[in-house]
Amino acid sequence: MSIMLKNMLLGAGAALLLAAPAAQAQARKKAKPAGKPAVYATAARPDRTDSLAMRRLFDEALLRGESYENLRYLTGTIGPRLSGSPQAQQAVEWGKATMEKAGFDRVYLQEVMVPHWVRGGKERGEIVGNKDKGIKVPVCALGGSVGTGGKLKAGVVEVHSLEEVKNLPDEAVKGKFVFYNRPFNDALIEPGSAYGGAVDQRAMGAIEAAKRGAVGALVRSMTSSRDDFPHTGTMRYNETVPKVPGAALSTNAADRLSLLLKANPELQFELEMECTTLPDEKSYNVVGEIKGSKFPNEIITVGGHLDSWDLAQGAHDDGTGCVQSMEALRLLRAAGFKPERTIRAVLFMNEENGNRGGIEYARLAQQNKEFHVAAIESDGGGFTPRGFTLEAEPATVAKIARWAPLFRPYHAADMLPGHSGTDIEPLEAAVHPKALIGYKCDSQRYFDIHHTAADTFDKVNRRELELGGAGMASLIYLLSKYGL
Repeated sequence: MSIMLKNMLLGAGAALLLAAPAAQAQARKKAKPAGKPAVYATAARPDRTDSLAMRRLFDEALLRGESYENLRYLTGTIGPRLSGSPQAQQAVEWGKATMEKAGFDRVYLQEVMVPHWVRGGKERGEIVGNKDKGIKVPVCALGGSVGTGGKLKAGVVEVHSLEEVKNLPDEAVKGKFVFYNRPFNDALIEPGSAYGGAVDQRAMGAIEAAKRGAVGALVRSMTSSRDDFPHTGTMRYNETVPKVPGAALSTNAADRLSLLLKANPELQFELEMECTTLPDEKSYNVVGEIKGSKFPNEIITVGGHLDSWDLAQGAHDDGTGCVQSMEALRLLRAAGFKPERTIRAVLFMNEENGNRGGIEYARLAQQNKEFHVAAIESDGGGFTPRGFTLEAEPATVAKIARWAPLFRPYHAADMLPGHSGTDIEPLEAAVHPKALIGYKCDSQRYFDIHHTAADTFDKVNRRELELGGAGMASLIYLLSKYGL
């Protein structure tokens, strides 16, 4: 899942939004995006017909849903799917074949060049104290890191922010590892907010360390869980600054290193990693469509990202989002609905370390002068559905919020402003959809396994997964029927 989760604190609620006439008036003055039709249906309040339609979708999902078995194949047979890998290509072929088998009106690929980073075979970390006595600790390379070129041994300076590194004297940093040890803020109710408050040290830590002459960056894993699973994730480099290795320590290892540093500030850390970056590889977004019966030129996109990190199967991040997106279209067909607007499922490539697939999808949408009513992304895991987060003008948020009562029987009626998804965000500048929407599920356990070897199929509950797909299909049904 990517990178910064934003707008998590926007929770004023639909009631407050309805009381903002000035904002709504401004929204109505917004220029029409290219391709918008002259006559456009208005979102309506829910009625019993809609309630019965949604019940059909949920019945189909719970009694005959295919998401869980599709996920079993994707994770168990194909496995980790880092961009540029042979498994990523296998996943592309699987996604295309699965959508063709489902009978969508059109299935096709969008070519995109993606980065190809390889972890390599050896990852080893050791705390070295007096008389070279060592304690091995769990580590993993951060995505995109350079290797160590053999064993790299140096002293350690512990910090809790990027700003702290900037303010340290030269002798405290030069020739050492900078150890970023800022934990999650566990007082925050939304784990995504805690992630957003800590992830800058992973993304930018190596750059700030290298600026001060450090030999590498060690980063506390992005989780509140205390365990021995190091969490990988994207890090960045600046071409004007030397590239130094970046590695994640498990939370238990970080706690241990911090404790030992207090007892012996002169201890050292030995790191060995063989990761490298190869030339870009050709890959693809996978796209499946059901053509709209009344407004075929109006598009509703739903998607997840097909790539995953290489440590595990990428079940919750983001295999669940992929199978739910395909399932949403299948559910509509199986329940006998003919969407009035074109519905498009997209399996995006390269969200984890570049977002090349999302950028290319938006570029092509702009090139083809497409009109997107809305785009929905599932990239927060396949846990129990809670509702949707919305990036839209206040008046549009208010329209969507009118449908909340329909989702209450399924405990998924949250419809408030918030981050939508990394893959669909480029659409905002390219084609100005009426709304960008994120599938929201119970995220309390998500960062326990996020970007780790523990993100496996057995962590996914079948009913939770199928309920999420039905919720997404239900929102698509309403968007297709009423527009925005």
